[in-house]
Amino acid sequence: MKVTDIVKALDLKVFSGEGGLDRDVSGGYVSDLLSDVMGNADTGQVWLTLQTHKNVMAIASLKDLAAVILVGGHKPDENTAMQSNEEDIPVLGTNLPAFDICGKLYELIYNT
Repeated sequence: MKVTDIVKALDLKVFSGEGGLDRDVSGGYVSDLLSDVMGNADTGQVWLTLQTHKNVMAIASLKDLAAVILVGGHKPDENTAMQSNEEDIPVLGTNLPAFDICGKLYELIYNT
């Protein structure tokens, strides 16, 4: 499954990083604690968070994540969006809370 498939299926907004929409997705990881994501997320996962600052992209790049989904209507800071474009790691958005979008993402990835 590609990031673009997730965007379409879950009606996500693409804020930035459009160059990475063809990245392969291996699963998902949900956390708002950067050190937790750095220590436990796996390459190719989609990270669900409400964090919007530039350090999100540093972690996403370090872990080679497929994309970042901002939950609850959060939008990326300008520096975050710029870094996303440079790294070709999409920053996506939804108005849904983390619990809801996480369940939908799980169903999409593992039951499709």
